[in-house]
Amino acid sequence: MSRIGKLPVEIPAGVDVSLAEGNVITVKGPKGTLTRKLVDDLTINIENNQVIVTRPSDLKRYKSLHGLTRTLIANMVEGVTNGYSKVLEINGVGYRAAKSGNKLTLTLGYSHPVEMIDPEGITTTLEGTNKITVSGIDKEKVGQFAAEIRTKRPPEPYKGKGIKYSTETIRRKVGKTGKK
Repeated sequence: MSRIGKLPVEIPAGVDVSLAEGNVITVKGPKGTLTRKLVDDLTINIENNQVIVTRPSDLKRYKSLHGLTRTLIANMVEGVTNGYSKVLEINGVGYRAAKSGNKLTLTLGYSHPVEMIDPEGITTTLEGTNKITVSGIDKEKVGQFAAEIRTKRPPEPYKGKGIKYSTETIRRKVGKTGKK
């Protein structure tokens, strides 16, 4: 049995979980509402403030989907109660970010500023000019938008310039040395 899949998902107070036809699950909470279509093959039950996912047999396909489905539901519940956020740091001389409305403008050493518009359900906030916080209720969208911002100028290993996650460590390399 899947170690993750067999664990029930606790539904906290103030969160409403409903299951529709075809394994479409809707989670409503204080931060918003998330809806997702899950695999039809697995059985999802809501009882005693818990969501329980069971699989029909021990086929490899069902084993892999069992833990995934349970984790997706748990992430939805966590998202509508607490939300998710990722913090990005900009390092480099002259590299900075500015925000106006829902438009994030990045100055990253290119000949032009890079402009990014916040997707629906995602907000970006700035602390100073070099710290960007991407937050929202959908873990997948938060991670995807943070990754898109990072790809505009990934950190380089020699001087560490670029956009990196705050938890990320950059493996530095030693540069060339001149001949004597």
